[in-house]
Amino acid sequence: MSQPIDVRAGAATAVDAVLEASVVGSFTRIGPAVRRRLEHWVDPPAVAGRTMVITGATSGLGLAAACALSRRGANLVLVGRDPTRSEQARRTVRAVSTGGRIDVELADLGDLEQVRRLGERLLERLDRLDVLINNAGALLRTYTRAPDGHELTITVHLLAQFALTQGLLPLLEASAPSRVITMTSGGMYTQKFSLGTLVMSEDDYDGTVAYARAKRAQVVLTHELQRRFGPKGVDFHVVHPGWADTPGVHSGLPTFTKVVGPLFRTPEVGADTAVWLAGQPDGEPEGGQLWLDRRPRGLYRLPWTYESEAELTADGEALYEWCKVMTAH
Repeated sequence: MSQPIDVRAGAATAVDAVLEASVVGSFTRIGPAVRRRLEHWVDPPAVAGRTMVITGATSGLGLAAACALSRRGANLVLVGRDPTRSEQARRTVRAVSTGGRIDVELADLGDLEQVRRLGERLLERLDRLDVLINNAGALLRTYTRAPDGHELTITVHLLAQFALTQGLLPLLEASAPSRVITMTSGGMYTQKFSLGTLVMSEDDYDGTVAYARAKRAQVVLTHELQRRFGPKGVDFHVVHPGWADTPGVHSGLPTFTKVVGPLFRTPEVGADTAVWLAGQPDGEPEGGQLWLDRRPRGLYRLPWTYESEAELTADGEALYEWCKVMTAH
């Protein structure tokens, strides 16, 4: 005799909690393999007619998400910085498309002027925008300055994403209900947010720490953007893809890759939750949350990183205003 549905659901929740507590079981390919089976995942829904912009779409999670969404009928704009790789990505995505439009825009998200021009072009060419996926990223091993003088890790992961999102807000609001999905990293769990120490100097730079701080800042900013713009019909989500097998991880974390690589998720599995969110019904699920494997997750794992809701809101307000200043023309 089959078990009652509520018992099965309770068992799935209990197993999920054990996986989360183990970290390795949750973040590697073990997590989604177990959760998919216990929670009876179904394929993400069709998204025919929806228009979506994906940054960092030429490889890794971005390309995997683009292919998955193209199979489901989305109209896509793929953002990349290299013309050859961007055209190859367009051909790859087109090959699996079920009829949606596939376009390419070139922009280096390490250059805020290019980001501003990208936003302007998209406002001109698109008549609606249902989903923006902020995926572009880089884990740098040495201190590097962006063209405008800012440290590059912060520029790519925070300032560029802020500037592009702000630039496209008129279109997102006009298309509401719409959503913005930002890809983060489990590395953010190691860092407590502090605006005063967010940007590392050349003297004390550590690429892994800089990356983790920027990723924590993404979570703080998402909370604030949801507070400001959620009531206007634009929902903001941040997705932790788990430990996925991507070029960025290989180049930025070679030792970690050597040790944990056999348990890495594929890019397709890492992108699954972003693809799933992109296809959810209008206004669902609630925005402002951190996701892993189709479930909302806690924002903290280590006690010294914890913030109260009031502290998180205050930090979000301060970070939002700081980003406005840093990205001003």
